[in-house]
Order: sequence, then C-alpha cells, then structure tokens
Amino acid sequence: MSRFVAFLRGINVGSHIVTKEQLKEAFTSLGFYNVSTFGQSGNVIFETSNLAYEELKTKIENKLRTILSYEVSVFVRTISQLKHVIQRNPLKDPVEGTSSLVTFLSTVPAKVTFRLPLVIPKSTAQILMIRGSEVYSATHGGGEGALPNPFIESELKIKATTRNINTIRRIVEKYDLPD
Repeated sequence: MSRFVAFLRGINVGSHIVTKEQLKEAFTSLGFYNVSTFGQSGNVIFETSNLAYEELKTKIENKLRTILSYEVSVFVRTISQLKHVIQRNPLKDPVEGTSSLVTFLSTVPAKVTFRLPLVIPKSTAQILMIRGSEVYSATHGGGEGALPNPFIESELKIKATTRNINTIRRIVEKYDLPD
C-alpha cells in the first residue's frame, strides 16, 4: 500500500460545497483505504496499491464528476513527492508577512515563455521557480495568496491548484508514517 494526497481544485468555492464526509465516502467507494481529509476538504489523504498517477487521477475525477455533477481537477502526489516539494522550496526562511506557496500542475509545462523570478502584474506576488510539475511562488499579504494560480494557468495553459507550503509541511508531518 502507498499513501497519496489528492489536492482537489475548486472544492468548497462558490456554490460547489462538499462535506468531508462526502469526500471520504467517495474515496472509500473507489477502494481506497485509511481515507481522511486535512484542513480544508480539498486535501484528501488515502492509501491504495500502486496505481499509475494518471489512473488514480482519472478514477477520482470521474467519481467526483458523478457524485457532484461538475468537474473537479485532481492533483495526486505521494508523501515522498511532497517531501521533495518541501526540500526544493526556494524560500527556506521567508521574511515575516511573506507566504511561500506551491502550485501543483496537471503536467510538466512544455514551454515556459517568461523569465524567473517574475512579479505577477499589478501585485508584489512573485513566481520564483518551476521544477517539474510544481511552481513555487511568494506572496506578501493583501489578498495576494489567490494570485499565483490563475496567473500560472493563464500563462502555461495548464490546470493547477495552489497550497501554502506550511499546509504541505503539516500533511507530511502528520501522514509520513512507517508502512
């Protein structure tokens, strides 16, 4: 059994309200074990036999579409992959008031047309680094936390979801258990 985290995009935003119990039931019905949610319900931790990333993602997206009647983009990572995300974070000691974010991409971008680091237009938020299918950014308060995701999706033409690196760190601390 391997432990995975599914990051769900657009859950509990606007009229798309889903309870943690509904998500647990959906994931359990797919044959996953030890299903739990973390923080906001858009973070679902589960165990299953080693299935390929694309198979897991498709299986979860299809189930959520069936029970919710709308599309939910799913980004699946292992706990081991999340440890690497934390290690690669370029903001090891962010200054007070700065948030370190990671944006999970649905695929590795084929082409990046902008130079890094880059300040997102009309803000002080910065895109710092792209490594594989993760983008690292920094925001500086004032509601900037929501800026990297739409900017990245627009520029790279790839579905994405963003989490604070502290959330990723807490998930790893809680769920990195011996097998």
